[in-house]
Amino acid sequence: MIVVASLLYALAFQLWTLALALLYLPALVLPRRVMPPLARFWLRGVMAIMRMTVGLSYEVRGAENLPAGPALVAAKHQSAFETFALPLVIPDPAFVLKRELQWIPFFGWYLAKTGVIAIDRGAGAAALKAMLRGAGQAAAAGRSIIVFPEGTRTPPGERRPYHTGIAMLYGGLDLPVVPIALNSGLYWGRRSFVKRAGRVIIEILPPIAPGLNRKRFMAELETQIEAATDRLVAEGKKDVSRP
Repeated sequence: MIVVASLLYALAFQLWTLALALLYLPALVLPRRVMPPLARFWLRGVMAIMRMTVGLSYEVRGAENLPAGPALVAAKHQSAFETFALPLVIPDPAFVLKRELQWIPFFGWYLAKTGVIAIDRGAGAAALKAMLRGAGQAAAAGRSIIVFPEGTRTPPGERRPYHTGIAMLYGGLDLPVVPIALNSGLYWGRRSFVKRAGRVIIEILPPIAPGLNRKRFMAELETQIEAATDRLVAEGKKDVSRP
């Protein structure tokens, strides 16, 4: 039954995405400001499809911790789920992501149009400088920047080192950093076709103010995200185990 539901989701997702990709083509030559509402409409449709086919939804906790102005958002990354959900939680964000994603036909074109910060992971220090420059431009436009400090999806219960790029942004932009914990990997695994019914919890933690040194900041960020994620995973396992 889970496989059938996941197949229905995949088919409906492809049809919905293809339909809007064709409908939105004129937006590619219009100013960037037209894209956020169009993207949110597509994402709401994706979430509705997920809820109706798989029975997967989400809950946001701690929304009051989001600053009124731009911030750096450092999110746990367990699944593709949060890439769909976070733009519905944080208005018009600028994602930091690998530039290769922009090369995907249609999807990548629209992704670039939203104003992402695309980096070449093989460019070393030049990539970090480009990331800082792009993040500064986004912040100047009043946009928050979303970073996945681990750099890749990490299954629940596993840990990966946090990349220091987030510390460079923290030190260079003088913005608060908002940690986000979640448990999406319990329901939608890394590179998994199967998706499980349940409710993903996205928890927005209190911001870390500017001014800490790099070592203390990295330790504080990782401690907050990992402790909250462990708690949410434990809570979610009870949800998954229910018949």
